Amino acid sequence: MNSHLIENSLINISFGTLLIVLLISWLNLTINKNKTLDNIINTLTIQVNLSLGSCLLMRWIKYTYFPLSNLYESLIFLAWCLTIIGLITNKKTNNRVLIAIISPISLLIVAFISFCLPEDMKKAAPLVPALQSNWLMMHVTIMMLSYAVLITGSLLSTLFLIISIGKQVKTYGSSYTNSNRIIMEYKSEPIRTKINNNQVEAKHNINLLQAIDNLSYRTIGFGFPLLTIGIISGAVWANEAWGTYWSWDPKETWALITWIVFAVYLHTRINQKLTGQIPSIIGSIGFIVIWLCYLGVNFLSKGLHSYGWIFS
Repeated sequence: MNSHLIENSLINISFGTLLIVLLISWLNLTINKNKTLDNIINTLTIQVNLSLGSCLLMRWIKYTYFPLSNLYESLIFLAWCLTIIGLITNKKTNNRVLIAIISPISLLIVAFISFCLPEDMKKAAPLVPALQSNWLMMHVTIMMLSYAVLITGSLLSTLFLIISIGKQVKTYGSSYTNSNRIIMEYKSEPIRTKINNNQVEAKHNINLLQAIDNLSYRTIGFGFPLLTIGIISGAVWANEAWGTYWSWDPKETWALITWIVFAVYLHTRINQKLTGQIPSIIGSIGFIVIWLCYLGVNFLSKGLHSYGWIFS
């Protein structure tokens, strides 16, 4: 059995397993906490993570370079990052929602790899001189990891918006301090509920909103420094490869736009004057901006980072 066939088999296994994870995790949200279902979801997610990791490892061994040189490899790595983020965060928070929102995105990524990506783009090619650098591993790995973390945080912000439809929600304070609280005002009935670390007078849905809001804030707060480091390392690598730190290449420009969007999110999230759903709206916009930065720019414009699938 050749390596290409093994890779395809691993990707297909990942697709089928993610579909099962999606169905079970959504079912798990509709019932009371079930330890058996939680274990099944975790086990299947680990299997997906190992399958995707094995695929990358095989290419690394076969082609002797870190497998992040083309779109095919970066998509596999992104899906791998999403699954490992889901596993780690689920272990730390015991929040069933996280796997339920990460699994659809991971499934769509693997489906895109399997059914939409041309075969020519899956083939490995000798690295161009600019990519023959140790910066390939550092810069691209950090950028892809930051994308995965920020995608997760943006999805949580979107979920927060969906659940809070029809309600006026004010969120402010740091999720790491005792000052964090949520005040919710129902439009139909002027009921005020305050949540802090010392007093709990909330209904279940408000507790859920607090958990989602805090988790979104912490996730984006972790992904933002990664994005910053990734952009800085990219600038250093660009100077080494092309003789300039910043050339306003479309990818560089959209990376800066992405950084600004999430900087604004963090500012609004800790600014007590900007309450309600404003931070979550900005976080949701960040989800679109990330995908424009990662895929849209590469396909729809010419530049140093273009893959040239739609326009070459």
